[in-house]
Amino acid sequence: MNTLPIHVGPVPIGPGAPLAIIAGPCVAESYDLCVRIGQQVRDACAKLGLGYIFKASFDKANRSSIKSDRGPGLDEGLELIRKVGQALGVPVTTDVHESHQCEAVAQAADLLQIPAFLCRQTDLLVAAAKTGKPVNVKKGQFMSPAEMGSVVEKLREAGGTQNMLTERGTFFGYNRLVNDFLGLGDMMDMGVPVCFDVTHSTQLPGGGVNSTTSGQARVTAGRPDRAPLLAKCAVAAGVDALFIETHPEPAKARSDAATMLPVNVTLDLLPRLAALRRVLK
Repeated sequence: MNTLPIHVGPVPIGPGAPLAIIAGPCVAESYDLCVRIGQQVRDACAKLGLGYIFKASFDKANRSSIKSDRGPGLDEGLELIRKVGQALGVPVTTDVHESHQCEAVAQAADLLQIPAFLCRQTDLLVAAAKTGKPVNVKKGQFMSPAEMGSVVEKLREAGGTQNMLTERGTFFGYNRLVNDFLGLGDMMDMGVPVCFDVTHSTQLPGGGVNSTTSGQARVTAGRPDRAPLLAKCAVAAGVDALFIETHPEPAKARSDAATMLPVNVTLDLLPRLAALRRVLK
């Protein structure tokens, strides 16, 4: 099936388009932090000829512990993300968790992102598609690549014409996610652009602090040192976009501290990814 590019604001994603980078902090911690990260990644992408979409979450509804920081919330968070996009002059994306949030998110964001654990939620997919905005659905860790064909069908039947899938790893059974590159190719055959989630793919689910034994909040561990390896493999495989969570000091981040890449590592990685993309052409 031929894949047509989608357009997230002025950024095309798909065959024939430059590699797109979706990057920012996990959660919208503050306006200043988001702008500082976004400016650096935006400028690097511009020099390399890469598309750029800023990403941050207004609410991290799926956390390992009820004690975990969730972010600024719907109203404050969406206004923050909208202002960041305006200040940077780039499109923005954020997660949407419930169907009733879709219209509000569509007013602030250029791309609606469906979290992996919610990828089968029909009402959420339909509501997101009906906004008319592009929709990016992350493949559930419990889903086979082939099963994502049903997700694409739901979006299309609800009127969604600009859809994208994101690979972020599959549960393997020993606190590790595994990326199936055969399956990545299968998703590329579904007629929609495919993104690769570089940082979440390094998660070690259940490998963090156990609140029942330490009194601390349970968190997910990770191997961010392997993120550059996965990113290069994904670009070599021909994905259309990369998703990278990045932070000046990941250890101090309010969410996904174990997997986010330091901004300086992200900036060092981008030229190598751009060079790989040029080789593929």
